Amino acid sequence: MSLKSSRKTDTNTTELILFIDPKTFGDAVEKEYQRQKENIEIKGFRKGKVSRAIAESELGKDIFYEGALNSLLGSELDAAVKETGLVLVDRPNVDVISIDKAKGVELRAVCVTRPEISIHDYKGIKAPKRVREITEEDIEQQINMLRRKNAHMLSVKDRAAQLDDEVIIDFEGFFGEAAFDGGKGEDYPLRLGSGQFIPGFEDQIIGHQTGEEFDVNVPFPEDYHVPDYAGKEAVFKCKLKDIRIEDLPEMNDDLVKDYTEFKTVAEYLDHQKAKLEEAAKAQAEEEFESSVMNALVEKVTDEIPECMYEQRIDALINAFESQLRNQGMNRDLYFQYTGMNEDILRASYKNRAVSEVKLRLALEKIAELEKLEVSEEELNAGLAEIAAANQIDLETAKHCIPIDDYRNDLVARKAMDFVMKNASEDNTVL
Repeated sequence: MSLKSSRKTDTNTTELILFIDPKTFGDAVEKEYQRQKENIEIKGFRKGKVSRAIAESELGKDIFYEGALNSLLGSELDAAVKETGLVLVDRPNVDVISIDKAKGVELRAVCVTRPEISIHDYKGIKAPKRVREITEEDIEQQINMLRRKNAHMLSVKDRAAQLDDEVIIDFEGFFGEAAFDGGKGEDYPLRLGSGQFIPGFEDQIIGHQTGEEFDVNVPFPEDYHVPDYAGKEAVFKCKLKDIRIEDLPEMNDDLVKDYTEFKTVAEYLDHQKAKLEEAAKAQAEEEFESSVMNALVEKVTDEIPECMYEQRIDALINAFESQLRNQGMNRDLYFQYTGMNEDILRASYKNRAVSEVKLRLALEKIAELEKLEVSEEELNAGLAEIAAANQIDLETAKHCIPIDDYRNDLVARKAMDFVMKNASEDNTVL
């Protein structure tokens, strides 16, 4: 196969005209015939004994063309693309211009190329950075968390159920006279006001006493995740078996000594405040980096091939499906519960995919402009960390990980560090 011409037809599209000489094509057709001959059946001939001439006469002269072309396209097309120096972001769309055993084959390959973006003013990006001040309310929450974590539940016998009580109930749901699947529970603990049940259910328990039996009448929401239940009126026959409240321990040195590594309330709260302050600093740094990266994405205004966004969406959905499998769920079951479909799921990832593709292109361009590289020592150090995290040796990690892709990831990380190092805080917008 030889390259006849290369012509840029659009911003990120190049058309290649390729030629396969008659001998190369003829040899490929013969190989395809030999590959298929054992399975060729023609009336009057034994299977596997049909000559190529008879096969082409009976089945069409081009019967072996497609297979022959497919056998030639792979590495030959890659070689032609390499000759042009193009960097492709998708497999070329190839069609036949002309085909003849005596004259050879002429092909057109439409190639979507990696965009050449321009990026300016990436040094000195300004973004807000604010570390949230830790308040007395935050400290009070830490106190309440320790108390509630070590609280005991006490039964209440002298009053009706109230908001924020924990109740123990038996219940069974009915549509008319028929009980429905998933609508029954026994000795079920429910905190009133938690919103754990469908709207209206918990409100109708409030005011009932321990031992009472009563009906709860509620409609299922129109957007309920089980379509057969959505919008239907249901009756839940309930029995209130117990009403409980939290018996919170007093916040004192004894509680701290019994349930933490500290000896006094003051020591414990000083430690918790320091942790909250560190978390606040980390969150501020994370938000600052996110703002700087968002500003960098906004600087990418060049045209990007749509296929790059679609490929990124594919990767994000694959990662999401992996998470679903870890939870014992698949995509179809997720769609059933959420009412989503393939188009809605893909659309939900579009904005994120666009941002991630633009950010990666920007970082790679910055790495090029700033001549940022990753040394072999840095590469091996990163691979060693991955190997240790996965409890495998370094050589195994090198064989499992696409090294060029990983090197590019490290270069992009260097570019991000470069941008962040040159960014500055601007709190005037807060």
